[in-house]
Amino acid sequence: MSTQRELFLTHVAQTSPAPLALEIERAEGVYLYDSSGKRYTDLIAGISVSNVGHRHPHVLAAIHTQLDKYLHLLVYGEYVQTPQVKLAQKLATLLPHPLNSTYFVNSGAEAIDGALKLAKRLTGRSQLISFRHAYHGSTHAALSIMGSETFKTAYRPLLPDTMLLDYNDFGQLAHITTRTAAVVIEAVQGEAGAVTPAPGFLEAVRARCTETGTLLIFDEIQTGLGRTGKMFALEHSGIVPDILCLAKGLGGGLPIGVFISSQPNMQAFTEKPVLGHITTFGGNAVCCAAALAVIETIENENLLAGVAAREAIVRETLVHPLIRQIRGKGLLLAVELSDFTFTKAVIDEAISNGVITDWFLFCDNALRIAPPLNIDTEELRRCCEIILQAIEKLGNATA
Repeated sequence: MSTQRELFLTHVAQTSPAPLALEIERAEGVYLYDSSGKRYTDLIAGISVSNVGHRHPHVLAAIHTQLDKYLHLLVYGEYVQTPQVKLAQKLATLLPHPLNSTYFVNSGAEAIDGALKLAKRLTGRSQLISFRHAYHGSTHAALSIMGSETFKTAYRPLLPDTMLLDYNDFGQLAHITTRTAAVVIEAVQGEAGAVTPAPGFLEAVRARCTETGTLLIFDEIQTGLGRTGKMFALEHSGIVPDILCLAKGLGGGLPIGVFISSQPNMQAFTEKPVLGHITTFGGNAVCCAAALAVIETIENENLLAGVAAREAIVRETLVHPLIRQIRGKGLLLAVELSDFTFTKAVIDEAISNGVITDWFLFCDNALRIAPPLNIDTEELRRCCEIILQAIEKLGNATA
């Protein structure tokens, strides 16, 4: 009889030749448990998804309550659904004016796709500008503005009239002109290895977009919902984008994405043509109920207040001659080592000792540290010590 692992490799479409293939049977808080009962600490929160931990009781309660009412009813936008309304209203109260109208989709890539369509519709322009080493998703439109030619080459032709700039290069902002429909930027570059904006850079991007009538799209798919110590990373700079994209941590483990703009901007989808953007499952009632519960949990448990202290624990504990630097903000951190071979060996050693970390898509010589925001401080310190032991052990072996 085939094992679950064998069936997984045969029948579940793969994305790499060497998946981790951990057979996880249950999850609770910051822990995952495999089929043998072994416990792992999830130091990456499912890639910045489980910001309030796995199966948080408040999120589960919201899901159970909504399950007893209704699931899917009709394609998005036709019925008044209370979970959608409550979540959209809550987001509007948390975000600066005029970000008060939410379009619900199913994922971050879909949020980016919708935002790009909205920018083109509102400006009548075609050029899209993004940044090298940015990751915005893998659908065709999102892939078109991805900051890596390696990932694009096999799928061309993609969207035309795109341009990549270097993140934190002030001089290149002159490429934003009256031809540009939108500039898409991450508040912290996630897959580049937690690269933070240089002082004044986001402000300069905002000013140039305003000067040229270009729409500014903030991709907070990884940074949103508390990951950087604020509910949204835009709060660190005070920059207000024209469109904001969220996903990942919003759903508490359920699939949801949103793009948010002003109500007048969003009205553009209602005419010329009608149904200018449409989705069947966007705004699923259960997902929206879970998302509202995630926000309530972050607020009620004051999770934002503890992020800086947890960041400090990582920076204070992970000190070793083989660690080149630690980049990032809050609990989106990159621990840079020498090369991919050594980094992968450290990852494998940590996993064997019950700590799950990984690398970044465009920075494969750095460990990702992005645990749930409510990870116990002593547990976080213990995990960092396990990583240090792996670095020391493998460093000595290769010396």
